[in-house]
Amino acid sequence: MTTLDDKINEHFAGYVVRKDLVKAVKGNAIVPTYVLEYLLGQYCATDNESSIETGIETVKEILRKHYVHRSEAGLIHSTIKEKGRHKVIDQISVALNEKTDSYEATFENLGIKKVSVDSGTVKAHPKLLVTGIWCIADVQYEFSEEARTSPWMLETIKPIQIAKVDYEGYKEARAQFNKDEWIDLLLQSIGFNPEAFGRRSKLLQLMRLIPFVERNYNIIELGPKGTGKSHIYSEFSPHGQLISGGEITIPKLFVNNSNGRIGLVGYWDVVAFDEFAGREKTANKALVDIMKNYMANKTFSRGVNPMGAEASFAFVGNTDHNVPYMLKNSDLFEALPPQFHDSAFIDRLHAYLPGWEVDVIRGEMFTRGYGFIVDYLAEILRHLRQEDFSNRPDQHFQISEKISTRDRDAIYKTMSGLLKVIFPAGGETAEEVEELLQLALESRKRVKDQLFRIDSTYPDVDFYYVGHDGQKRRIQTVEEQEFPQFCQRRSSNGPQEQDIPDKTADNIVSGQEENIASVGQKTTIAKPPLTEGHLVFAENRKGVSYDKLFGPYIDGACRIIVTDPYIRLYYQARNMMEFVEMVIQRKAPEDQVAIHLVTGPNDGDVQKQRELLESISEASTGTGVDFTWAFDTSGTAHARDIITDTGWKIVLDRGLDIFQAPMHREGFNLGDRLQEHRMVKGFYVTYVRK
Repeated sequence: MTTLDDKINEHFAGYVVRKDLVKAVKGNAIVPTYVLEYLLGQYCATDNESSIETGIETVKEILRKHYVHRSEAGLIHSTIKEKGRHKVIDQISVALNEKTDSYEATFENLGIKKVSVDSGTVKAHPKLLVTGIWCIADVQYEFSEEARTSPWMLETIKPIQIAKVDYEGYKEARAQFNKDEWIDLLLQSIGFNPEAFGRRSKLLQLMRLIPFVERNYNIIELGPKGTGKSHIYSEFSPHGQLISGGEITIPKLFVNNSNGRIGLVGYWDVVAFDEFAGREKTANKALVDIMKNYMANKTFSRGVNPMGAEASFAFVGNTDHNVPYMLKNSDLFEALPPQFHDSAFIDRLHAYLPGWEVDVIRGEMFTRGYGFIVDYLAEILRHLRQEDFSNRPDQHFQISEKISTRDRDAIYKTMSGLLKVIFPAGGETAEEVEELLQLALESRKRVKDQLFRIDSTYPDVDFYYVGHDGQKRRIQTVEEQEFPQFCQRRSSNGPQEQDIPDKTADNIVSGQEENIASVGQKTTIAKPPLTEGHLVFAENRKGVSYDKLFGPYIDGACRIIVTDPYIRLYYQARNMMEFVEMVIQRKAPEDQVAIHLVTGPNDGDVQKQRELLESISEASTGTGVDFTWAFDTSGTAHARDIITDTGWKIVLDRGLDIFQAPMHREGFNLGDRLQEHRMVKGFYVTYVRK
């Protein structure tokens, strides 16, 4: 086990499970993850390998005997008849039969209906009346001569969820983990390997948990297929309900006025709408109006009487185009059905999670480490819904007074949710709050930026916050930084603004256009003057390459010195090789350029490091580039910079290591071939003329 796994088992013994065990026991059982982890938590909540193996076999045996496969329903019917009663694991729903004045259950996989249920069971578990929930149930069979009497009876029922948890103990144990360890524990609890994600990507994954800890929180996530948008709402918690976007009706979601029965919002903490996008889809206007009122006021009408509820909404769907296409031609909500592509509906969304920044889920992204049993964590998150952390950021920062009350509420709710997930016991520093505040502001700004495009009546808003130093810190979304040429305000019902020319088409760092002049049939390109400056790049953006960052500043140099103490491992040596390739591609064939690297020795395997660096020297032979390298044996070279004999110094806080680590897999990945298609880490570059 890793050091983190040891720590997890030490402080949360009995409440964690090894996450890869789910696959080991699932087989062909079509059940949510929380059902399997509930069983694993009973028998495998330990770090003892022999006990885990025994527990796996026990869980497999329970599933074999009691989980109902639809194809074997007839066999289970026979078993119940012959034995008189039998325990089953199935999805069960209950309805009132008004003709007989009795409650009747339906077993989804077992395929039996009109199973007699006593009123006490329904009162104890009212969710059974709304939709199917997974349960362990004792079913009894007693034949009756009375034709209208069903032989099936529900004797006992136990919903799949953990007993009451010790919230104070959870907070005390949280204090034993630093922020990064805790975030990694939560990632492993979701099922992911933290090493497969950058810092920002981890926080985006945790944003999906906010609807579970915040009442009446509305979030939307649109992005490419296969990024796991709906997984957390269908598999993670017994308190969330995932429904298809096409199945939404007023009675199902809010209230059935004919019988007064409350819909999903009255019984579930989170209602998630899957496959919500699709411009060809239609929605009932009355439903949209009720949804808008509920999202804004937390109420809906039952006849003439208003009713309140606390369910959060999560909308997930696929986009049809990439981000620059949407920004240039429409907006980031373009995939929504026409009735929901409405400024009043969109303005009620607290956050827009950029699904295009979430990588497509692959096998190597799943963890083999320990994480919380999901129904344990689900109960903790549910308890946190009672708390309100929205004012905690005010201790350190002040949000712009110019934003609307709705914007402010959205930002505070997102902040409250993130703080509950990561700092449930408090103790966060100003620096830690600032990181989350920037994400919360950006998530709401993304919504507001698109409203400017959709409806010209929305006023322009300056999203910023102020620290104790009195300095304004303005917020930009990642797409604003990556595609500034397309991020100007547009609206479908107002005058269209002209596109601003892409000043960064060939050089994202100069910030100036190349002047193109035609003389006769010849076209000459005048390069812009190079300037000093400081640039900051947000994590997860694309479109960055060594050629764009460094190319213009190394042009014409005969000698280049790269100082980076961490060219030690294979991927770091590959970065160095790509820098050499960039120089080769930019220089004239007849020019000679010397590149000298100063780096630190890899104490773990210096021989392998030498072989990698020598291979770069050999690969450069005959190209007009002479690559040499040396170890800084004094250990004093902590700087990361590039110096040219033309008078430029480029300071890099990360050295050449600006790209997120690639995921190794079979097949092809465009990011392996083209730097512009890789996500970057957060970094800065400073250009200084010596």
